[in-house]
Amino acid sequence: MLTFLGFAMIVVFMYLIMSKRLSAFSALTVVPIIFALIAGFTDLGPMMLKGLETIAPTAIMIIFAILYFGVLIDTGLFDPLVSRILKMVGGDPLKIVLGTAILSLVVALDGDGTITYLIVVTAFLPLYNKLGMNKLILACIPALAMGVMNLLPWGGPAAQATAAVKVDIIDLLLPLIPSMIAGVLWILGVAYFLGRRERKRLGVIDIEAFNEEEIAAAVEVGMDSSIKRPKLFWFNLGFTILVLAALLTGFLPLPALFMLGFAIVMIVNYPNLQDQKDRLHAHAGNILTVVSMIFAAGVFTGIIDGTGMVSAMADTLIAVIPDSLGPKLTVIVALISMPFTFFMANAPFYFGIIPIMAETAANFGIHPMEVGQASLLGQPLHLLSPLQGSIYILMGLLGIEIGDHIRFTAKYAVGTALVMIVVGVLFGVLSI
Repeated sequence: MLTFLGFAMIVVFMYLIMSKRLSAFSALTVVPIIFALIAGFTDLGPMMLKGLETIAPTAIMIIFAILYFGVLIDTGLFDPLVSRILKMVGGDPLKIVLGTAILSLVVALDGDGTITYLIVVTAFLPLYNKLGMNKLILACIPALAMGVMNLLPWGGPAAQATAAVKVDIIDLLLPLIPSMIAGVLWILGVAYFLGRRERKRLGVIDIEAFNEEEIAAAVEVGMDSSIKRPKLFWFNLGFTILVLAALLTGFLPLPALFMLGFAIVMIVNYPNLQDQKDRLHAHAGNILTVVSMIFAAGVFTGIIDGTGMVSAMADTLIAVIPDSLGPKLTVIVALISMPFTFFMANAPFYFGIIPIMAETAANFGIHPMEVGQASLLGQPLHLLSPLQGSIYILMGLLGIEIGDHIRFTAKYAVGTALVMIVVGVLFGVLSI
């Protein structure tokens, strides 16, 4: 009965989200409660609280990571980089596409696709238009960059995978660094290939593509110049390097690190209390959307765990999976994560399927953390999914059709994922 109800809950949950009958937050909260009541569990409070307690550190980390990087973008930390890249690339399509890739990878450090697309497209679109370059390339490269950089600790998928398999987020992600580096190199390779193709088609055009005023307009990205802090550029850059170094060395727990980091950059850059309130309000909407989902996911995982549904479904899968495939389960998870995260939102995949796969893998001697790591390697294709909102911002900025974007970019996104999977196998993260 628990097995049947567990799978039925997953199906209903996915249907409600994919058909947009319910928001992800509502489905994550309401659906498990209804199915737990059907299964005869009435004391759900302790299960829900346990799930919320498990997820709370991740939610706190995400709140302050979004605030930290959001404030740095407000201060104009990336503006000199954008301006310098625009001046360097000139009229060479190859340099322009490589510049697009470098800027995309840097800006994507904040883990927010919307911000990445706004900055990169607004900066480079005038150049692409002036030279007659293919705008699908300007959609492709930032999407590929987000597919890799989205794996950073403050990115949504990493937090969801961590919550699903209940491990420390740094322990989960550190072994994936070689795969991420390989993914970045692949993206630069794709940019070089596409840039050479555009150079062959258009040639190198000797033009003064931008004067100083046009460059300034490009890097503004529609932001109020009064919130920029150019005089504090070196402080913000140096402090961010220190924060990232502390993150990698585990100097402080991530929630504490970003909370402290945000407090310092806010005090230094915006000492006026009203300015601080304005910056908080500016990023409140993004924070509320993401964190409400994380807490709802805590309720979901608490109930599906507490009722024993995960164990029951895992037992069923164990009976189905041949023993010969058991040791290869992490590679299987990595490969299926590509289509799964494309055809469904991250939430049903990480909170519906990954806990089951982790429980199943444990019976073959595979640690749940390895399943969580494998589940992240299909993210490059997820960034092309019509189910995630930032893609529509990208389409709107460029004025292109989503179908054209998917057809153009999918092969390169699959290539990114496969490169990351192969490197994961070579470095022993994935077992075969």
